[in-house]
Amino acid sequence: MAADYSICLGTAGWGVWHSPDAGASWTRHRAPFPLNTRIQALVAHPTQSRTIYAGGDTGLFVSHDGGTQWQRIGSQGDLPTIWSLAIDPVDPQTLFAGTRPAGVYRSRDGGQHWEKLPVDIAPTCVIGVPFVTALAIDPDNPRIVWAGVEIDGVFRSLDGGDTWTHLKDGMYDLDVHDMTIAATRPKRLFVSTARDMFMSDDLGDTWQVLGIKEKWPLPYARGMAVKPDDPRVLFAGCGETTTGEAGHVLRTADFGQRWEVLSLPTPANATLWGLAVHPANADRIVAFTLFGEVYVSEDAGASWRKIAREFGEIRTAVWVPN
Repeated sequence: MAADYSICLGTAGWGVWHSPDAGASWTRHRAPFPLNTRIQALVAHPTQSRTIYAGGDTGLFVSHDGGTQWQRIGSQGDLPTIWSLAIDPVDPQTLFAGTRPAGVYRSRDGGQHWEKLPVDIAPTCVIGVPFVTALAIDPDNPRIVWAGVEIDGVFRSLDGGDTWTHLKDGMYDLDVHDMTIAATRPKRLFVSTARDMFMSDDLGDTWQVLGIKEKWPLPYARGMAVKPDDPRVLFAGCGETTTGEAGHVLRTADFGQRWEVLSLPTPANATLWGLAVHPANADRIVAFTLFGEVYVSEDAGASWRKIAREFGEIRTAVWVPN
């Protein structure tokens, strides 16, 4: 196994864990993260291969060396609790943050200053306070931005965040968990929810239900990732419920019509919460369960190894080349 990449994990109450050697050794970073920090979002910079942003309940942080050292951007309290982050691929100084209470914020100076954008998200829902679980930016036109809300569906901006439209045509479940884009022609936008997955090939104007209950071994949809070099291939994580004691990694090569369960070395201890990919190696996938297990594939899911160390509650992950 080549140890030529770093892995970072965002956890609930333990800040960021970092491995500089593909999972062989780990360090929990205490500084500059305040005690009991919950990191909900990790995102790799689109052009600076060693730069990673981290966001959570104590603010925004950045590492310029693959996760070895971190520094705070701005001040604690600049934003509500961050749940999702996205970086403009053309102008990486432009960042978007999704928060709880539900809001979408934009920074044009790398996170130093923020403005709240006019997204008309419901102030309350059945879980109490909605929050923005997912953000996506069109890789061909960064003026197009999507925000997924738990629980209020999907919103889209066609002007870089200045105005927004609520997209609901064909989406019967508005409990959005994750969102990802397949750069096909036309491109496909995938959304996972508590009860299904949806796909749109018209920028979100209309949605098609993928019907996972008939195709998946477990009904609860969570994280997703498109293979960076093949937009036909989509990986997904599933489970019984939010805190269920079983989970699987799934793969489709036909945009979600047929799925296969990928064989992990041990049964997962919980819902497969998320997956991390990177264009530096399109065959490498880092998958993690909600309750602390991490799995890595170097061959696009054909085989996996389990990281020896287990963690607390993992919320997000990223890997970057060394």
